[in-house]
Amino acid sequence: MTRHHALSAVEVDGASKHFRLRHTHSLKERLVWTVQGRNRTDDFTALHPLDLTITQGESVALLGRNGSGKSTLLKLMAGVMAPDTGEVRVRGRLAGLLEVGAGFHPDLTGRENVHLNASILGLERETIEERFEDIAAFADIGPFLDTQVRFYSSGMFLRLAFAVAVHTEPDVFLVDEILAVGDEAFRAKCLERIELLAAQGRTLVVVSHDLPLVERLCSRGIVLEHGHAVADGPVSTAVHRMRAAG
Repeated sequence: MTRHHALSAVEVDGASKHFRLRHTHSLKERLVWTVQGRNRTDDFTALHPLDLTITQGESVALLGRNGSGKSTLLKLMAGVMAPDTGEVRVRGRLAGLLEVGAGFHPDLTGRENVHLNASILGLERETIEERFEDIAAFADIGPFLDTQVRFYSSGMFLRLAFAVAVHTEPDVFLVDEILAVGDEAFRAKCLERIELLAAQGRTLVVVSHDLPLVERLCSRGIVLEHGHAVADGPVSTAVHRMRAAG
C-alpha cells in the first residue's frame, strides 16, 4: 500500500500558474508606450510546475515571502483557480478560509448565508439545521446574525465563516492568513478548534507568516521561493530556514 495512492489527501501533479499583469495608464501614457514599443502587460509566473503529495491527517505549513506562490498554491488546492498545467486532486470534503467574506452573498443575512455556505460545502439541509445553533454559538455575533452581511466588519465575517467551515467537519481544511483578523479571544478559540480537527485526523494546510503559530499547528513545512518549492520537511527545519533568511 503506497503513500501516494492509498493515503493521499491532496495531490499536486505538475501544477503551475501564471498571470498576465496589465498596466493601467492614462490615454496619453498608453499612446507614448505604444509609440515606444513598450509592453503594457507583464507575464508573471506565480507557481512553476510543482509535484506534491499531502497525506491524510498531515498538518502542513506553506511558508515563504510575499509573492512566493504559497497563496496561489492554496487557491489551486481549493479549486478557486485552475492550474495552467498539470492538475490538483483533493480527496474528501474540503473547507477553506482563504479570504474574509469569500462565499458570502452581501444581500443575504448571516443566517441565510450559513445555510447557503454550508450547502455549498456539501451539507444536507437537515444536517445544517441540526448544527445551526452550534454554528451561531461559535460565531457569537448576536443580533447581527439576522443582518445583511454587507454591513459586517471583517471580524464578523471571520467569525461566521470560520464557524461554518469547522462545523462542516471537513476532511481537508485550508487556512490562509485568516487568523490575522479578529480579536485575541476568538483567535484562541479558532486555534483550539483547528488543533481539535488535526487531532481527529483531518488534513490541515496553513499559509501564515506567524512562525510560532505554524510551529504550534503543523508538523511539516514547505518553503516556496519565486514559485518553486525549495524545502520540504519537518516544520522546525522550514521555520528555521525562514528565520535565517530574515
